[in-house]
Amino acid sequence: MLAAVALTVAVAGCSSSGKDTMETREPATAAAAPVPTAQPAGQLIASGPVGALLAEAGTGQLAALDGSTLTLFDTAAQPPAARTVPLPARGAGLSQGRPGELLIPIPEAVLRVDVASARVDRIPVPGDARSVLRRDEDLLVGGADGAVRVLGPDNAVRHTLSGLASADALAAVGPRVAVLDRRQSALVELDLTKNKLGLALRAGDGATNLISDTRGRLLAVNTEYSELLVYTPGPLVLRQRFPVGSSPYAIAYDQRSDTVWVTCTQTNEIVGFDLSTGIPREVGRYPTVRQPNSVTVDERTGDLFVGSATGDGLARIRADQRKRGQ
Repeated sequence: MLAAVALTVAVAGCSSSGKDTMETREPATAAAAPVPTAQPAGQLIASGPVGALLAEAGTGQLAALDGSTLTLFDTAAQPPAARTVPLPARGAGLSQGRPGELLIPIPEAVLRVDVASARVDRIPVPGDARSVLRRDEDLLVGGADGAVRVLGPDNAVRHTLSGLASADALAAVGPRVAVLDRRQSALVELDLTKNKLGLALRAGDGATNLISDTRGRLLAVNTEYSELLVYTPGPLVLRQRFPVGSSPYAIAYDQRSDTVWVTCTQTNEIVGFDLSTGIPREVGRYPTVRQPNSVTVDERTGDLFVGSATGDGLARIRADQRKRGQ
């Protein structure tokens, strides 16, 4: 078990000169993938390029985002039936809203998409929205300007937490919320009772994605140095730091098997880790689609979906297939 001791001072307390005092970098990105040398494991579903994936918890439908186009797949049908939903602007990601609802951050707004009807509603938000998290009746919206805005049930901005270079991913563990700042490669707790930033820790040197799991952990991918970082909040502590290799990028959690799945773009693979001990233990490795920049798990079935950013399709690896070790 490894406890982090380094505090990202620039995040925890910015001076009056603002972002000019911050040590920032260009955000890390997924490594370019080679031409696949192996057939992707599981079922291959035809699709265009996929930048973000989410198995919507209320309906079980699979949402795939490519720029300003959202595709909804009914994966219970064979072959999976697809519906295309045009969006007014390029989406920065996908997030779970109420059951049956998707949230998509775009410039100056968050889109609320009803999966059943494909209706799209626009919630105005100042700036370029990069991330969104639903908290009870509130929405937390992270922006490219480094602000995290708290929207109430009336969709009006109630509070603004400033001081980051960018607010690129949000994740919650119980009542605690953390934000990933890719430009500082830092993980920061949010003190929502006092509406200010809390404790901050360096997240490697090139972190890209952040999720939480049902065991109270925050899981980040340090793409630049090929690591999986495991934190606990309250106070924020780095518990595990594990070399993954092959440029890990997208990350998802399967609560049914307590497994963390990470895509490796340099090798076109998806790798699963058991985090129940003091060090991650590899429990599965599968060849997958080219440029696997997105991954999600259907909570109802445990099926794993991996999206190709180059349009080579969606790979579906069923839970029973993984149990058999196929």
